[in-house]
Amino acid sequence: MPDKWDPSKEGVDADADVVAGQAPPSTRVPLDRARIVAAALSYIDEFGLPGLSMRRLGSLLGVEAMSLYRYVPGRESLLDGVVECIVEEMRADGDVIDSPRDGWQDFLQRLAHGVRRIALAHPRAFPLVASRPVEAPWLRPPLRSLEWVEAFLGGLTDEGFSEQAAVGAYRAFTSFLLGHLLLEVATLGADVGPLDVLEDGEDGEDEDPHLADYPTVKRLSSSLSEDHSAREFEEALEGLLDRLELLRQEM
Repeated sequence: MPDKWDPSKEGVDADADVVAGQAPPSTRVPLDRARIVAAALSYIDEFGLPGLSMRRLGSLLGVEAMSLYRYVPGRESLLDGVVECIVEEMRADGDVIDSPRDGWQDFLQRLAHGVRRIALAHPRAFPLVASRPVEAPWLRPPLRSLEWVEAFLGGLTDEGFSEQAAVGAYRAFTSFLLGHLLLEVATLGADVGPLDVLEDGEDGEDEDPHLADYPTVKRLSSSLSEDHSAREFEEALEGLLDRLELLRQEM
């Protein structure tokens, strides 16, 4: 007969523990773009994205909505700022590194847990990271930060991956992360309704000024823009089934 379940023996969720210990941002700063964006993120964290408006945000900050437009042109710019704020938090995560130091597996482990900590810290805002790929709308899967895509591709090629292998690793790794984390944040109250997709005719072939600082992303843009969702789903499913078979044999 199996032992009675003891909650004290449950595994520790280290990412959730880190998130739970984060201190709230200080509000004792003058009105500027950074404070406005931080307030918007706080609002989304508490109430969700649908109710966010410049009027409500102004009320939260104790100013008229018109005062916000001096720093943020409108709601779309505000949401871009929220995503940038989230990405900046991950950049400040001391456990996340921008290039491999102890092998590519360690590099990806750190990156994966850093992204998950961001998702747990801001579950209602996290879908914006995947749904607002302003810098490169053709990227598959979409990801808001080209800086991290560049670091990912460069890190893996430095570790001996061919460029095409690095692209394949990006697809598999990002699909896994977004798929898992969007489902996870959905259970925490996130609205993961339809994400932004390319409109007809947006094939990503035109020169994108955002890519000037990201030469690896630019060189591999054609490969990165290809859609292999169905095949990748099947490959991921087959991999999962293989792991479950190993688990079955161990039990």
